[in-house]
Formats: sequence, C-alpha cells, structure tokens
Amino acid sequence: MRHLVIAAASLALLAACQREPAAPAADTPAPAVQADATAEGLAPPFTLVDAEGVQRSLADFRGRTVVLEWTNEGCPYVRKHYDAGAMQALQRQAAADGVVWLTIVSSAPGTQGFVEGEAARAYKARHEAAYAHLLLDPTGEVGKLYGARTTPDMRVIDPEGRIVFEGGIDDRPTNRPEDLRGANNFVRAALEDLEAGRPVRTAFAQPYGCAIKYPETVEG
Repeated sequence: MRHLVIAAASLALLAACQREPAAPAADTPAPAVQADATAEGLAPPFTLVDAEGVQRSLADFRGRTVVLEWTNEGCPYVRKHYDAGAMQALQRQAAADGVVWLTIVSSAPGTQGFVEGEAARAYKARHEAAYAHLLLDPTGEVGKLYGARTTPDMRVIDPEGRIVFEGGIDDRPTNRPEDLRGANNFVRAALEDLEAGRPVRTAFAQPYGCAIKYPETVEG
C-alpha cells in the first residue's frame, strides 16, 4: 500500500447533523477553503480497501474520469439524495459514460455511518447504489488528504489526474428531498463539460451536509 500524504492543515468540522429541516444555507456549509493537498489541482494518490476486502488505488483508474463521493448513510443530507434515487441515477449515468464512481466512508469506528464486514458488503444492495466500489477509510486519512469535510462531499478527477471539481454536490444546501427539483447539480455539470471537451464551468462549490466523523471527533 502506498504511503498516504496527509494534509497538514487541520480541518474545521461542522456540528453534528440532526434529523430535522436544515438551517439556512449560511449556517450549514463548511468554510470555503480548499485543502492544501489539492491546492495544485492534482489528485493525491491513495489506496484503500473496498467492501469486498480488495485494495483499490486511484492509480488503477488512470486515464479515466473518476468521481469521489464521501458518504454516511445515517446523514439526512445524504439520505436526501439516496431516498429520492437522485444519487443512484447519477451514478448509473456516470457508469454508462465510462466514469469510475468511488464512494468513500471516512466515518471512524463507533460513529454514525461507519460500516465494515457484512454491512459494508450489503451496502450497495441496501441503497440500490450504482457506484463502482465502496472504499473504507476508518482512519480518515484519505478524507483528510482530500480536505473532505461533509457528507456528501464530492470530487471529480479528469483522465489526466486533475481535480476539476470539488465541494457540494448542488446549490440546494438542505436535507429536504423536495428541494432537489430544479437544483443545479455541479457533479453532473462537470461530467457533461468533460464529456463535451470543454473546461468545467464550476470548479468549486460550498460543501454542505453532516460533518465527517473523523476519529478525533469521537468523545473519549
């Protein structure tokens, strides 16, 4: 397994999400700063074990467009997209277009969203998902390497290994499925731009959602 280069900057974590209507957008997103590790635009290399126990490296997909999706099945902001079938539909469309979709769980053991073993293997069927692989990051190293702060938090990597989009999936920072109607999905737009051979119009969007449950957030 190749060594992970962990970003030096400490992450400002959001308050834990609750299952109730979202606060106004100004109160929900994380600070609009990009991770030092991705400041030059190149996606840092990493290797993680997937739900089936197989090591998967970003380098395995060199030359292809890759989407990274940080998730937490207990987060109402994630459930907004999955309960409505919107995330799965986007995953299926991406797969049809030859895009590699990697869903990452960076929740620490004992925290909301953590999965392992059979629960991890059953994750795809449980959520009717269409990602290529579910990657397990219980130490949070890869999440912090990419500056991921929330669930969902998204990255789009082009075939040259450059991060061409990062941040919130859309412009509706709520946990209400009905707000998906008319939302501008930045991941879909970025993939369409890449497919058309044009520059990605929106390279960064304010992330919103539940704070990723990194190990240092666990109360002793």
